[in-house]
Amino acid sequence: MGGKKKSLEKKKPDVNEELEGLDVNINSLGEIQSTYDIDKINDFLDTHVDDKKLRNSDEIDEDDNPEAS
Repeated sequence: MGGKKKSLEKKKPDVNEELEGLDVNINSLGEIQSTYDIDKINDFLDTHVDDKKLRNSDEIDEDDNPEAS
């Protein structure tokens, strides 16, 4: 009935300057295809994202292995 039609035009998301040009797609087999090397993406995430699982890793290591001291 007279509703608005969504545009099929692909809008590019705002990204960090270091990831400019990053394009990620999933093909028909479910494989992730990217314009960036996965190691480059992992390096970026390591420097910019806090991993809460690793936040207190020193304390956890000492608790798990009391003979380490």
